[in-house]
Amino acid sequence: MRGTMRELSSKTANFTDSVIRRMTRVSLRYGAINLSQGFPDFDPPAEITDRLAQVAKSGPHQYALTWGAQNFREALAKKQEHFSGMKLDPDREIVVTCGSTEAMMAAMMTVVDPGDRVAVFSPFYENYGADAILSGAEPIYIPLVPPEFTFDGDRLEEAFKQGAKALILCNPSNPCGKVFTYEELKIIAQLAVKYDAYVITDEVYEHIVYEPHKHIYLATLPGMRERTIICNSLSKTYSITGWRLGYVIASPEIIDRVKKVHDFLTVGAAAPLMEAAVTGLHFGDEYYRELQAHYTHMKELFVGGLKELGFSFHEPQGAYYVLMDVSEFGVKDDVEFCEWLAREVGVGAVPGSSFFREDIHDYIRFHFAKKDETLKAALERLSTLREKAARR
Repeated sequence: MRGTMRELSSKTANFTDSVIRRMTRVSLRYGAINLSQGFPDFDPPAEITDRLAQVAKSGPHQYALTWGAQNFREALAKKQEHFSGMKLDPDREIVVTCGSTEAMMAAMMTVVDPGDRVAVFSPFYENYGADAILSGAEPIYIPLVPPEFTFDGDRLEEAFKQGAKALILCNPSNPCGKVFTYEELKIIAQLAVKYDAYVITDEVYEHIVYEPHKHIYLATLPGMRERTIICNSLSKTYSITGWRLGYVIASPEIIDRVKKVHDFLTVGAAAPLMEAAVTGLHFGDEYYRELQAHYTHMKELFVGGLKELGFSFHEPQGAYYVLMDVSEFGVKDDVEFCEWLAREVGVGAVPGSSFFREDIHDYIRFHFAKKDETLKAALERLSTLREKAARR
């Protein structure tokens, strides 16, 4: 018989599993249409997958450079310069990571020490809280206020006054679909400069923005190039979430540190996948126009269907999520409600409480990166929601 063992890490003692990924498992269990975890059910561009088939035979199959294959970083620098106007040094300002999840973790570990404070807008993608805890940092939450999910500049400044060393900014935002305006970004930039703070940006939905909204790169604002750490990935732009290709863009001084953190976290991203994905990085403007049109169509189909069914929701400005208000159903426990929704209605969603620091249980999050037939089937099932809820 084993004797008494020493306690495990106190940092992870209160961790739960990812609620988003849990709801995917719940959807699978009940055969529900999975509108919880944000991945498409349509194929990536054929040019990328055709290139992957070639790479499977020809290679590379061994380690690439730790911070990313040379041709991948050069193509990425060119693509980012085209859209942001920032000229990047592919050798000194880019690190390729295993998805944006690792990019965020590497950025956090680069910036903060145990005991530091980090500002986070609420609602927020669930990983941000975990990233702060694993880095030994204390989060300070600033509410984004519906329906436009605006923030109070004084509340944000108070977070910096309390010692926030960095702000995490998801733009466009998961889960609420907010696209920050130039004026809002200007407030953030001015406060970051005033309090000598960093901003870690999550920009994975940069190309999924709905008219008339525009994505603006915070790093292009005055004084922000040297204090912005951009985290991003190819997952959403090219519909390759399973390839786990992310990256960090920052000043050479910051990237030098990120390279070291990344090296000991994962060594490097998959060499054959980088080689195939270079094809996508060379796509012209037409691809991104078609991408925006495709997502606009899916948004209009799904949120239009929710509107016809008489549900209350917040119209997304970007990304591919929609927060639906379920207060009409008297929801007290939104986790239990989402499990019931998957089991009885046949649609998977994420409980909104997993995104809010505030004690809010009135929202569930759907994603609509799906084929037309999938979204129509989900809406058909949701049309029975009120009837089934009445018998609940």
